[in-house]
Amino acid sequence: MDKIIQIIATELNIKKSQVENTIKLIDEGNTIPFIARYRKEVTGGLSDEVLRTFGERLNYLRNLEKRKEEVTNSIEEQGKLTEEIVKDLENAITLAEVEDIYRPYKQKKKTRATVAKAKGLEPLAEIILAQEETKNLQEIAAEYISEEKEVKTVEEAIQGALDIIAEMISDNPEYRKLIKQIVYSKGIIKTTATKPEEKSAYEMYYDYSENVNKIPSHRILAINRGEKEEFLKVKIEKEEDKILEKIEKDIIKGETQFADYLKTTIQDSFKRLIEPSIDREIRSDLTEKAEEQAIKVFGKNAKQLLLGAPIKGITVM
Repeated sequence: MDKIIQIIATELNIKKSQVENTIKLIDEGNTIPFIARYRKEVTGGLSDEVLRTFGERLNYLRNLEKRKEEVTNSIEEQGKLTEEIVKDLENAITLAEVEDIYRPYKQKKKTRATVAKAKGLEPLAEIILAQEETKNLQEIAAEYISEEKEVKTVEEAIQGALDIIAEMISDNPEYRKLIKQIVYSKGIIKTTATKPEEKSAYEMYYDYSENVNKIPSHRILAINRGEKEEFLKVKIEKEEDKILEKIEKDIIKGETQFADYLKTTIQDSFKRLIEPSIDREIRSDLTEKAEEQAIKVFGKNAKQLLLGAPIKGITVM
């Protein structure tokens, strides 16, 4: 709780005592409007706007701490909890970061990688990833052919091992964090028409693009509506070459017999596994922020109307 108090005090630039007193009021069941109107002496005069932000952040930070605890317990039960994971979870400041850390330890549905692991191909994946073996890969893979485990050819063995590596790359939280940073910095939202000949309220978006970090909230919401009503197709364009180059630099250890296999696997991991989920996360994040902004703008406008001078003969509420 001390950590949450410190974060809220810093973010809202208020005293720790104000945070402590306000949390106590909220935990006693008082609503934000009630606290803003009748408990100013306890909160130190916090405005209703500050209190709304306060309530949202308190709820988010509590959910964050709860999720960290759940993830820690789950990884610990698997016997895979390390000091590094504990430290990463402590330093995580968003739910998305926590989920990225947890991703490699989640119970997965049936995937190409889980099927390959069930066939006993994980050791082969580790050999390829280590890039130290001088023996020909085809010869190594031949040792994993098994009628019982349904690995019939050398090619099947190698492909299964590469599927395991692709999932390992996808599950790496550092790669996902890097990709998100690149997309938020340089990514472009691009929209095209599904029915170019048809008139609609979304015609300005029939061939439209804008930077992810600059697109305003009202356009995000308009694009979402256009997509939902099947007038628009939405894509996030990103610096794919830069992303692949950074991952390759981290994984590939020189010109070995494994280099081309790994390069192809990194591309497969990005296109098939990482990019779709990253795009969903980023669009969800943009939508959430756009909706929050829309509510704030509506609230501000409504407040101005309600605080306006009375107009004779007209009922406002």
